[in-house]
Amino acid sequence: MHTRRHFISAITAALGGSVFAANGKPKTILLQSAWDTVNIGDIGHTPGTLRVIEEHLPEVKIVLWAMKLDDRVTAMLKTRFPKVEIMQGNLFKDGENDRKLQEAVKACDFFIRNSGMGQDLTHMQFCQKHGKSYGLFGQSFFPSMVEGKGAAERIALLNGASFIYTRETKTLAILKGAGVKAEFGPDGCFGIDVRDDARGLATMQKLGLEERKFITLQLRTNTAKLPGVDDSRTPKLNPLHPTSEQIADDERRAAKYRELVTLWVKKTGHKVLIAPEVKKEMSHNKRLIHDPLPPDIQKHVVNLDEFWNADEAASIFARAHTIVCHEPHSPIIALANGTPIIHTYSEFHSPKCWMFQDIGLGEWLLEMDETPAEKMAQTLFAIDADYPAAQAKVKKAMAYVHECFSGSMKHVRSVLEA
Repeated sequence: MHTRRHFISAITAALGGSVFAANGKPKTILLQSAWDTVNIGDIGHTPGTLRVIEEHLPEVKIVLWAMKLDDRVTAMLKTRFPKVEIMQGNLFKDGENDRKLQEAVKACDFFIRNSGMGQDLTHMQFCQKHGKSYGLFGQSFFPSMVEGKGAAERIALLNGASFIYTRETKTLAILKGAGVKAEFGPDGCFGIDVRDDARGLATMQKLGLEERKFITLQLRTNTAKLPGVDDSRTPKLNPLHPTSEQIADDERRAAKYRELVTLWVKKTGHKVLIAPEVKKEMSHNKRLIHDPLPPDIQKHVVNLDEFWNADEAASIFARAHTIVCHEPHSPIIALANGTPIIHTYSEFHSPKCWMFQDIGLGEWLLEMDETPAEKMAQTLFAIDADYPAAQAKVKKAMAYVHECFSGSMKHVRSVLEA
């Protein structure tokens, strides 16, 4: 194998580039990802993007810089991607893991920040300081990324990237309007292929869920990210002390979901799973959606006892009828597994809601506050009325997503071969 790699390296170098170094060893991508363990979207980005890189650049070595891990997420990643080296640490601290991470970034051939909403600059600053090429994969940004105090430095760092792929065209327009080079490229979570069928099927059996005869839903509430813990975006997204207006918003949105649940149960007799994208919503959704329902409807609505991993969620979403969600990544995981979706979005959470319009599923994108429950139900029952057509729509959208991934990975290859 070593001799073969030397041979491949020599031939491809003669043709203008290689994903193997001169010594025949594969070049290295360092992927910053795994943002959290209490949100299946923040979990799902990582196996999704690793799968995309593996599929298109199988020769490349991948080092994963994981921001947060737990035992179950780590086991999932090691089982599906046994060759991936996993590291943790900080670029600007001096612990043993921090120094190892810093050396890994300095030694890598290309640094990729995975899909997300963060507006952190430190990875770009570190890469520039040490002469490392970097790219941003499937990003969303608020306009503040390129506006206000410090905008010139942020724009310069963005334009120092080998590429920026935005996961929706609203962010693309924001960046281009500020003179930043960028292209459209879907969220890495769309690449997810991990499944935990043993857990998923056991959960379905326990909750009495039959394949394609239940919908799932989750409301995002104006509540703290974790009990008693503030975060930097709380005034807008995860308030530690919700205002009366924010509480009223939650109750009004929950009432729409309760009406949708009632219409679904009465028409079909099928079940509803309150399926959390974010761990903190489990108690709030039970309180706001399940508990106020009348007994004859409530008996058709079930909750999870404990938070799940992205692979168990994927297994259940693959067998659901439709995923209805105020958050975007449960719909992404569902689409990756062939299941129709309805994303009842609130754009103030971020422009990432427009991902679905950009891949051709605009009719399944409904603004939460402007859309009456009857319209949500019409959309759901239209899916139900011609389910094969809805599945075909999912397949077409995912074919476009993977076409986009193919293009972005050719771009990554060109950077590595340069």
